Amino acid sequence: MIRVSSLNVERVASGLLLPEGPVALRDGSVLFVEVGRGTLSRLGADGAVTVVSELGGGPNGVAIGPDGAAYVCNNGGGFAASLEGGELRLTHALGTYIGGMIQRVDLASGEARVLYAECDGEKLLAPNDLVFDRFGAIWFTDFGLIGRKRKTFGGIFHANPDGTQIKAARKGLLSPNGIGLSPDGRWVYWADTMTARLWRAEILGPGILADYGEAPGECICTVPGYQMLDSLAVEDDGRVCIASTVRGGIMAITPEGEVEYFPIADDKVTNICFGGEDNRDVWITAAAKGELLRARWPRPGLALAYEA
Repeated sequence: MIRVSSLNVERVASGLLLPEGPVALRDGSVLFVEVGRGTLSRLGADGAVTVVSELGGGPNGVAIGPDGAAYVCNNGGGFAASLEGGELRLTHALGTYIGGMIQRVDLASGEARVLYAECDGEKLLAPNDLVFDRFGAIWFTDFGLIGRKRKTFGGIFHANPDGTQIKAARKGLLSPNGIGLSPDGRWVYWADTMTARLWRAEILGPGILADYGEAPGECICTVPGYQMLDSLAVEDDGRVCIASTVRGGIMAITPEGEVEYFPIADDKVTNICFGGEDNRDVWITAAAKGELLRARWPRPGLALAYEA
């Protein structure tokens, strides 16, 4: 059973080419990536959008690290994106794929460098979303690759922000996308796009998840109907807010699997972040129309481990 609630949104930026990964900054500006342009961009408090860094490939998720820099999941690209008549168009362009990677961006200079492009001798395929834990380590998803005839599996990874260590925490996942941590840091949550499921696994140590036998973790919820789940943010009370595509909106799911749906008039809502003085301001990336939206959320979001 899904409870439907309304959300009053305002458009604060438009003409964006597949926006993703919003991060609210203390000065009132918002970082986000434009996957289709290969950039890390910023919406200033004055409403102007500027490019912070040219990253190439397909930057897909952003988080602020313990050093105040921006860390980016880059899926490597491999497709062409355009806005035609105000609607997103995507086509395969496999010759432009440069490989998946984790990048660090100095926000003052815009300088970007690659921290990780492989793990245990295997190349990263399409890193998608990331979150920092309170110890300063990165948890991130690798979605795997979608080709014209096949889909490769992805996984969940754990890495140090200085480029010194990376490990695979969970392999063989179909399409892991958004990732977040519970308020107490005990659980890692992730959304699987193609199955429309929210999963969680208990964290036993740095990069170590509990063993669930043949299952990757605990399945909290499978959202009914045909839709896909994208990136996510966590509320202060533990609800997981997941952007949904096909049936565009935000799904707020309790740890017990109860779903509250906030419809948004865009069939490719990709992400949400919290900010503002009370952490109830939200910024939502709506990729089908190339917009960044703003709204007031009914409950406060969870404060992230680091901010800038």
